[in-house]
Amino acid sequence: MARVITQRELRNESGLIMRALDRGESFLVTRNGIPVGELRPLQRRRFVPRAVALAALAGTPPIDGTRLRVDLDRNLDQDARPRA
Repeated sequence: MARVITQRELRNESGLIMRALDRGESFLVTRNGIPVGELRPLQRRRFVPRAVALAALAGTPPIDGTRLRVDLDRNLDQDARPRA
């Protein structure tokens, strides 16, 4: 649940609010009692350990490079000429 703060609080307590965002807190910013914006932390990238990724791919067939190239060329526009 987002904590409601006023525009004035955002201006005067920006350092505290930034530290709260670092902790994962969210805010709903109001002006004259009307919601005007939302502040929420960015979703951090999560790295998958190498062993987990390899285990997930263990049963997959090998990639045929020639077939992949043919599929890409057939389905993607890779014309090097300028468009303008």
